Amino acid sequence: QLQASGGGLVQPGGSLRLSCAASGSIFSIMGWYRQAPGEQRELVAIITLAGSTNYADSVKGRFTISRDNAKNTVLLQMNSLKPEDTAVYYCNVRVGGLTYWGQGTLVTVSS
Repeated sequence: QLQASGGGLVQPGGSLRLSCAASGSIFSIMGWYRQAPGEQRELVAIITLAGSTNYADSVKGRFTISRDNAKNTVLLQMNSLKPEDTAVYYCNVRVGGLTYWGQGTLVTVSS
């Protein structure tokens, strides 16, 4: 199971931190995707068990992904938020060819 939290309403330029706690296996890849209204789901950031990261170009320099392997948790620190970051953010974890999705948490960036 995946339990995501941390979404909400924030003004442009503000910050939010998303958290996703996973139960069960230790996942080789943990990450975040997002889906804006009328758009396809897209990668935001992923992190491997070893700590290697990959970010969407649109969030590089503003978002930071991290994980706590002891707690099986993945975090997404989002700074300098823009209105175009508004979306439902989904936690995603992968292990052994299997992929699991969290329930999604809404992030709204608006003044």
